[in-house]
Amino acid sequence: MDKKQPSTPTYDLDQEIKRWKTFFGVWSSPEPIVGATPREAVWKKNKATLWYYAPAEKKYKVPLFLVYSLVNQPFILDMAPGNSAIENFTRNGFEVYLLDFGIPGYEDKDIAASDYVVDYIQKGVRRALRHSGAEEVTIIGYCLGGTLATMYATIADEPIRNLILNVSPIDFETVPFFEELANASKEGKLDVSELLDTIGLISGNSMKAAMRMVTNPIYFSPYLSLLNKAYDDEYVKKWKRLKKWTDGHIPFTGAAMRELMQELGKENKLINGGLMIRGKEANLANITANLLVISTDFDRLVLKEQNIRVIDFVSSKDKTFKLENGGHTTRANDKDLPPFLANWLPQRSDLI
Repeated sequence: MDKKQPSTPTYDLDQEIKRWKTFFGVWSSPEPIVGATPREAVWKKNKATLWYYAPAEKKYKVPLFLVYSLVNQPFILDMAPGNSAIENFTRNGFEVYLLDFGIPGYEDKDIAASDYVVDYIQKGVRRALRHSGAEEVTIIGYCLGGTLATMYATIADEPIRNLILNVSPIDFETVPFFEELANASKEGKLDVSELLDTIGLISGNSMKAAMRMVTNPIYFSPYLSLLNKAYDDEYVKKWKRLKKWTDGHIPFTGAAMRELMQELGKENKLINGGLMIRGKEANLANITANLLVISTDFDRLVLKEQNIRVIDFVSSKDKTFKLENGGHTTRANDKDLPPFLANWLPQRSDLI
């Protein structure tokens, strides 16, 4: 009986030529266009803009107010048609408001985290409620934006129906990176306040370098991924959009960094208590909104240990922790609403 001969791997010459031609040509190609979902500016403050995205057919009474991080630009939430969290929300019948903090300059160096909470998030929420005519709002925070959104929710006078935190660090008892520096800071052996005051504004390149040290100290895997599928036009377009976002770190004000490092990073006041914002106690027990906390199992920036305990401190009767498969940006640009959110959010948003 003849032994079965192993099959010969197929070789597509045209595909291989296209792969290498695209890989070397991508560096000189035009920057990709992002943010295709129609929008209008409904409020501005300093560098910040509150963007409104109207649904094709409004189905729910409670609008969504999205708060993104201070580290990157928020266009990852609206990369392209078919690759946009905002498009998904509007297609499902939600009004969407996105608070874009903008890109700070040196003149903004004294804007602290509490300023972003009160002067930008709270005032933005009030403007969104007036614009939509809604009685309640859903706050959705992404990464550090979720941290700021949580700080806001603890002092909010506005009616928050739902609070959704996506990979947002709240509990700083555990720090996933620079552990020795973090411990030195907590023990009072390291104080960078004077340095931050002197610098005033941490550059975008410095923020980018810090993030790379945490996530990809040897930064080559994205390029291997591109080389592997450079013959796929749609993959290349998506890769270029994501690369534009990952390279687009923006400056961080020294005052905000100092406050976050001292109040949260060093003293962990959102969990331990004692955080004050403009004379109000920012106590997690003040939060009564329906709460959904989302973490991912391969996130290198925000571990589940940094947000799982928040549900133990809030007064919400309806609260859920969800561990998803993926990385830090997995939930930011899905092709559609993830099943758990597609079920959770409409049930808590009131049909018209």
